[in-house]
Amino acid sequence: MAILCIEPVQSLDSPELEIYRTLRRLDEHERKGVLVAANNKVIKRLLVSDFTVLSALVTPAWFEKLEAQLRARPEEEIKVFIAEDPLLETITGYKMHQGALAVAKIPARADFETLLQNAPRPLLLAAAEGIASAENLGAVVRNCAAFGVHFLIVGESCGSPFQRRAVAGSMGTIFAQPLVQVPNLVATLTALRAQGVRCLAAHPRPDAQKLPATDLRGDCCLVFGAEGPGLTEQALAACDGMVEIPMPSHMNSLNVAVATGVFLYEAVRQRG
Repeated sequence: MAILCIEPVQSLDSPELEIYRTLRRLDEHERKGVLVAANNKVIKRLLVSDFTVLSALVTPAWFEKLEAQLRARPEEEIKVFIAEDPLLETITGYKMHQGALAVAKIPARADFETLLQNAPRPLLLAAAEGIASAENLGAVVRNCAAFGVHFLIVGESCGSPFQRRAVAGSMGTIFAQPLVQVPNLVATLTALRAQGVRCLAAHPRPDAQKLPATDLRGDCCLVFGAEGPGLTEQALAACDGMVEIPMPSHMNSLNVAVATGVFLYEAVRQRG
């Protein structure tokens, strides 16, 4: 049971509240090894996760709703700052309907080999390259959680999946979805193929195989690129083949979050 250090606040000038005042300083949060949950549904998922919760900044009404979950946490102590809505609005710059923010530690980076060895077979993996949009990356995490991806591989050219908007885009599923950030995606795909994992690029080209005709029942990793540029030639060369979603001729791509959902649904459908 956590001890709650409750502190009513009338001003955000306290050094302890700096992390809440700097919501847009994404790199700074990353360097400090912390993430910010800025949505009450995300916070509820955070509070039942294994992530270490450091503090919360909530309205009195939301403290009543979250108090039991906060007290049930395993941490020895959690700081809880209580402020009225107008004060929270000075942080976000708009009227907050959520009324709750929380800070947690970003966990130590997962080890690729450990995840690979511990995942059940047949493997269903996803990999992302070049996704700079935090919202899109968060939605990819959410899709992976929804369709039972054993772990998501986040390439070096992607943004951080622990950015505030990515955490919100995942709807808090990032607290449970295994993922690994790798320094070289092409090398990681090559290593997967060497271990018999079929790597398939989600990439529309005339010679790409159609998704419904692609067998996804064995060990496979589905590789997704950013909307617009798509996957790099190096990533495509590191894959076993290209697969596309059948669409009318006047369409040639979907938002990466939507495409991820379509591909993963088909994989799960084929696996029964």
